[in-house]
Amino acid sequence: MKTTDKFLYGGDYNPEQWLDQPEVLKQDLELMQKSKINTVTLDTFSWASIEPREGEYHFEWLDKIFDDIYQIGGHVILATPSGGRPQWMSQKYPEVNQVDEYGRRHKHGFRQNHCYSSPVYRQKTRQINTILAKRYGKHPALLMWHVSNEFGGQCFCDLCQDNWRQWLQKKYHTLDNLNQAWYLKVWSGLYSDWSQVLPPNPLGETKVHGMDLDWKRFVTDMTMDFYENEAQPLREITPNIPITTNFMAEGLDKGDYYPITGLDYSRFAKKVDIVSWDSYPAWHNDYETLADTAMKSAYTHDCFYSLKHQPFLIMESTPSCINSQQYNKAKKPGMNILSSLQQIAHGSDSTLYFQIRQAQGNSEKFHGGVIGHDSSSQNRVYQEVAQYGQKLNSIAEIKGAVKHPKVGIFYDWESNWAFNRGGAFGRPTRLGIQTLQKHYSVFWEQDIACEIINGDDDFSKYDLIVAPILYMVKDKTVDKLTKFVEAGGILISSYFTGMVDEYDRVVLGGFPTKLRTLFGINTKEIDTLYPKQHGHIEFNQKFYETKDYNQVIEATTAKVLAEYRDDFYQGTPAVVSNNLGSGKTYYLATRLGDDFLKEFYQPIIDKLHLTNDFITKPIYEVSCQTREKNGVKYHFLMNFSEEEQEVLTNRESINVEDGSIVGKRIILGKYGTLVVKEK
Repeated sequence: MKTTDKFLYGGDYNPEQWLDQPEVLKQDLELMQKSKINTVTLDTFSWASIEPREGEYHFEWLDKIFDDIYQIGGHVILATPSGGRPQWMSQKYPEVNQVDEYGRRHKHGFRQNHCYSSPVYRQKTRQINTILAKRYGKHPALLMWHVSNEFGGQCFCDLCQDNWRQWLQKKYHTLDNLNQAWYLKVWSGLYSDWSQVLPPNPLGETKVHGMDLDWKRFVTDMTMDFYENEAQPLREITPNIPITTNFMAEGLDKGDYYPITGLDYSRFAKKVDIVSWDSYPAWHNDYETLADTAMKSAYTHDCFYSLKHQPFLIMESTPSCINSQQYNKAKKPGMNILSSLQQIAHGSDSTLYFQIRQAQGNSEKFHGGVIGHDSSSQNRVYQEVAQYGQKLNSIAEIKGAVKHPKVGIFYDWESNWAFNRGGAFGRPTRLGIQTLQKHYSVFWEQDIACEIINGDDDFSKYDLIVAPILYMVKDKTVDKLTKFVEAGGILISSYFTGMVDEYDRVVLGGFPTKLRTLFGINTKEIDTLYPKQHGHIEFNQKFYETKDYNQVIEATTAKVLAEYRDDFYQGTPAVVSNNLGSGKTYYLATRLGDDFLKEFYQPIIDKLHLTNDFITKPIYEVSCQTREKNGVKYHFLMNFSEEEQEVLTNRESINVEDGSIVGKRIILGKYGTLVVKEK
């Protein structure tokens, strides 16, 4: 696979917007060189510029940009343009446009608004991709393929409905099996003919949980199949050029941040050569500390690293502000370097921006860019971009370095779908991913590396697996977790674990037998608390407040570590441990706060020797992340606070940027960073 020994630095470049102003394109090249930019992503939304009318191609401008980038020593990530099809296609072939859940055919507009089932769109995308691969596949500037852009969306047209039924027939074979899997005797929903099977939609069926779960699986499969259709000619014509597509994060509108939940990235990641994603945390918001934002950003970086357990790429970020939220705050001086270095610290081999030059018009004209509307190299944003470019060059030896976490945070996309879709309990307080992040934050605060793992991963690499709210029971996963514990591992789980099967049907007979053995308990019921209601437990001779959910359990072989102090479950177990083989499990029957989690995890951290041995005393606001390469450990020290911080280390180290010796007392200024190494 083609690669380079430097971190990729640059981003999305849209020269087609400036073809009538050649002096602008000339200036762009000069400013790219000056800021140490070495990589641009081209053609993401250029289809109409390449093929303005069906069969009429104009590549001269793209040829020149390729050559110009190569002349300045740069690389090109070439995107396939399917994320934004040209107007003529929507007009001539209306079937390429999506149909929404109400059965309305969309007109041309926005992005990713196409039907993944459309034979016409599949043929047209393969055609343009084949032309691009043949034309640019051997160009020395081409470094990587970027298939489409930010995959998402779903279509309800007749073609997609036919594919939906075929997908279900392949999975279930008979209607009897489907009726049983979806438990359609409820509300007289039984199918008697395959033609009756429609997607979930607001004009029809919305309450069949198994249907909703399978639809989400189907949408992921259709999206991956469309991606594969695009990627096939690229692989055939340019087998040595790696292929990626940019994954995304979501949740900012609710004050959250995590990988999007609409597509199962744990499966999609198997299709790409390199994981890449678009990173847009809400820095400087008014609802949490900067360090809290950094923790959520770190969790998301770690999730994308964990998909392939190897360095990933940041395909998009911003040097200043974003464009898409209700409030789009600019990054303060120093924040671009700090947030970008966090990407590298958690395993990225790139910092790429959207966009190189700010657009003059249309919907993203105020989204941050390397080159602003003033075209000046003297403005603050550009100056910081150039400073960071120099820093990346100075630490280039780290590129390709890996991580060796001993803590795995377990996350299953399908289980999360089912958990959020289920009825009863507290709808606003489900907070499955947010609960994972609460556990993750304990380790992030102590600079202990984590991976976000799933059921396909090798559990033997970890000493500790944290798996709260493992709502959906999958026998394969339970068997692997049991072997992990029996071999000496420690496993943590919680309320809402083991409640439904892979069809989102409730497991009958209480807690599944294998989980009873694993945790030494049986489960009884769950009490949902209103936001102002709280219970209490006693743990280690201290009282802690419970919230949202109190599960009633009984201990069989487990040892009771804490009991409820309130309500009808007073005196029953709330926290238990269970020995199994050479390992141990813990079960938290209730939702508890940060104060409890810190107290609970500390002896486990001490027993497993998980503490970061480079830092003398961890500070929540200062993150220390480590990557390793050729026997050398590289530590990234990052101050996510508004104040100067003193960092104490157990050993002296070497400043990667200038080779100087760094003592054991380090002062980091506001948003300060330092990259050091030790053998």
